[in-house]
Amino acid sequence: MFSAGYARFDITPVLGHPIDGYYKERYAEGVLDPLEVCALAFDCDGEKALIISLDVCGNDTELMTEWRKAMEEKLGIAADAVYITLTHTHTSGALRIRNDHPGIPVYRSFVGARVMEAAAAALEDLRPARMGWGIGKAPNISFIRRFRMKDGSVQTNPGVNNPDIVAPIGEIDDNVYVMRLDREGADTLILVNFADHPDVVGGSRISADWPGMTRRQLELSLPGTRAIVVNGAQGDVNHVNVHPTGGYGNDLVHDFDDVDRGYGHARFMARVITGGVLQIYDKVLYRQVDRLTYASRAITVPSNMPSPEDMPRACEYERLHRAGKDSEIPFRGMMLTTVVAEAERMISLEHGPESFELVLSGLRIGPVAFIGIPGEPFNGVGKGIRDTEDWDMVITTCLTNGEEGYFPMKDAYEEGGYEARSSIFKAGVAEILIDEGKALLDELK
Repeated sequence: MFSAGYARFDITPVLGHPIDGYYKERYAEGVLDPLEVCALAFDCDGEKALIISLDVCGNDTELMTEWRKAMEEKLGIAADAVYITLTHTHTSGALRIRNDHPGIPVYRSFVGARVMEAAAAALEDLRPARMGWGIGKAPNISFIRRFRMKDGSVQTNPGVNNPDIVAPIGEIDDNVYVMRLDREGADTLILVNFADHPDVVGGSRISADWPGMTRRQLELSLPGTRAIVVNGAQGDVNHVNVHPTGGYGNDLVHDFDDVDRGYGHARFMARVITGGVLQIYDKVLYRQVDRLTYASRAITVPSNMPSPEDMPRACEYERLHRAGKDSEIPFRGMMLTTVVAEAERMISLEHGPESFELVLSGLRIGPVAFIGIPGEPFNGVGKGIRDTEDWDMVITTCLTNGEEGYFPMKDAYEEGGYEARSSIFKAGVAEILIDEGKALLDELK
């Protein structure tokens, strides 16, 4: 028998708590909408698994591992069967221990307790269910954010209507991947997967950005449903249309890093994604779930260590940034963010390590597979892993059971841009992830 359960709890931090997501300090000045942890539980003939989605920008891999082990001890569910994924909203409370604010340990304990409560409640909520799946479309809200410029360089987020833009580098995936779970005597559950950076709202007020708004919009549009949103391979895509027409600029204002942001635009995106779900909600293909399997795959990838001649400049940029003297660094906008992030990467890897171990997470629910990547993969990684005919649907998720940074495609290292210049991994990591992700799919069969 196949069953599904659901739970959701508030994880909004107190005012004054650090906000995660930028290379600048921000502290919560208000709350636009709540941050939440959503838990989706599955049981197939006694084999259980959990998908947990957190409205958090980043989280230490070690803390997620600690939570999963605690669930194994206290809830009797295998740690490898716990699939924790972050929505990556850039207006969320900071969890990462590298921030030395005194409120961080308190917030980590609070969120950890809520994650455990959500997991337990979702397992308690298990009800007999049938599963359907489908793929809709959410056009014109997700855009490649890396561009070739007239001078031959490549820039991330070069700004709206920048006359020096030549063309974007890459292709977007505007699919909305949907799992529908109809339960006996209980709410219908909807899992939604879409790939885009939730850095739409900006500012210093707490918001779950488009993932949280999508949950609420879906539940308003479809009474008797509960929704969970998991983000996809979003490392090189965001909401910025650099050549807007008509009223596309409504509800957007120019921000400090050449990115146009606005709360109303995040709401617009949520409505479009909801529309993608509604396109196929009544016409999902129902399939029997007769197997639930899970697996993880450890891989070793080389690190992106700096050359000795790069270190003096990196140390100088780092010194100026920490002293609050960004104006003395000869870059502005997103290029300033790029060189500061690059300097941080170089300093952190000056003495190694020469390689890192990454763990991919896999979960099979009948003919649908989930592949979780412990960082921010480029869109091409998601497409590469999904390039298989062995599954009804393959859902790839970012920041799953770990947060280890960006995974750019190989060409991006030669081209440049924020993601490749800041990545701690050497060129070729994305292609390794594709090969290993496909091998993990084979393990799940």
